[in-house]
Amino acid sequence: MTAIEFLMTGLDMSAFSERLRMLREARGLTQTRLAEMIDVLPRAYNRWERGHISPQLETLAKLADVLQVSLDELVGRVDTSKEIKIRNPELHELWQQADTLPDEAQRALIMVIDSFVTKANVEKAVFKSVKQR
Repeated sequence: MTAIEFLMTGLDMSAFSERLRMLREARGLTQTRLAEMIDVLPRAYNRWERGHISPQLETLAKLADVLQVSLDELVGRVDTSKEIKIRNPELHELWQQADTLPDEAQRALIMVIDSFVTKANVEKAVFKSVKQR
């Protein structure tokens, strides 16, 4: 889809570029990482965010999947959902599967996840205190 086609559909390229950047940043992704996730060159992705070119429909679908939004949300036809999203698509997929596990398995999974989060927080606190010295 070219910029002209984007405009012909009533969509503003600069608004799309800004929305794309906002969605990427909200999920804590760099341009390079998002480009890798959808299998495009970082340079091409950068040009989308700057509004110089627009992605093809197939690529828009990949972007929507990775950013966990609908195509309508991605291109600005509807407001983005305020629903909390898991930024990592693999983790999001596993979370959806884990949500169907029996309660006992979910409790065990919560304990495992909690231990990893606690470990990371302790390491961050220790690193911060060492850095402040």
